[in-house]
Amino acid sequence: MTLALLAFPLAAHADRLVTLNIQNHTFTPSSFEVPAGERFRIQLTSHDESVDEFESYDMKFEKIIVPGNTITVFAGPLHPGTYTFFDDYHPDQAKGTVTAVAPKE
Repeated sequence: MTLALLAFPLAAHADRLVTLNIQNHTFTPSSFEVPAGERFRIQLTSHDESVDEFESYDMKFEKIIVPGNTITVFAGPLHPGTYTFFDDYHPDQAKGTVTAVAPKE
């Protein structure tokens, strides 16, 4: 049990921060890049007048955000490729992508 408690802060550690906004059910920016193989944080601030649900099947997160608030989601590490995220309440309008880029050799 002690080992599990000590491991949690290490698992949640992510130095890279990506800042997103959602307004009029549109993410800004709607796409961004991160290094493959590294954990990162997405900080999302809502400027909408209604509740949004920040979700990604690819990156395995789902979080409600109420108007005027900011949430943080931990993601990765990701294999090289493109991953999607969206607002589950407005999936045709609010959507975006994360591209995990492999290091140059």
